[in-house]
Amino acid sequence: MMENAKSGSLQKAVNHFLEQHQCIETYNHCVSVGDYAYQLGEHILNDPSKARIAGLLHDVSAIYPDNQRINVANKLGIQLYKEELEFPMIIHQKLSKQIAISEFNISDSEILSAIECHTTLRAGYSDLDLVVFVADKIKWDQVGEPPYLEGLLKALDQSLEHAAYYYIDFILNNGIKVIHPWLWDAYLEIGDKIF
Repeated sequence: MMENAKSGSLQKAVNHFLEQHQCIETYNHCVSVGDYAYQLGEHILNDPSKARIAGLLHDVSAIYPDNQRINVANKLGIQLYKEELEFPMIIHQKLSKQIAISEFNISDSEILSAIECHTTLRAGYSDLDLVVFVADKIKWDQVGEPPYLEGLLKALDQSLEHAAYYYIDFILNNGIKVIHPWLWDAYLEIGDKIF
């Protein structure tokens, strides 16, 4: 889909965009997720460069702090769930999709879908959605190692779906703030597939 030169120019553009908004740590996280998503996608995607692009762009909405996300989403006409109103951090996945369209001219529906559900996944997910979701959990944006990482990597030895299920099950049992309907639907769908 995109040769390395275009992917490299996108990375520079993302760097510039996030640097302008004092979000350079987010840029480093986005590169890490993009690179890892590419590696995960090499074995199952026809075009793993889409995973790198989605990873590069998945958190570009970090330019908006949590307390601005509801207003920004409303201005953009983005439909919000009550769970997103309760916990606005989750809105960032939908905002990142809009920024990918408006600031980076992304029109590929598969890439946009993977960006839009990278935090929660959703029912009817694609392989690309799954790759970016799992890559984001492994290359998380917090300090230190994720508490679920060892179990998730063991589950990944079985499949991406086992890894996604392990992660969702872990957070459901460890104090998740709200249960987004997309997350719950994905959990049920994966459970039906793997058990």
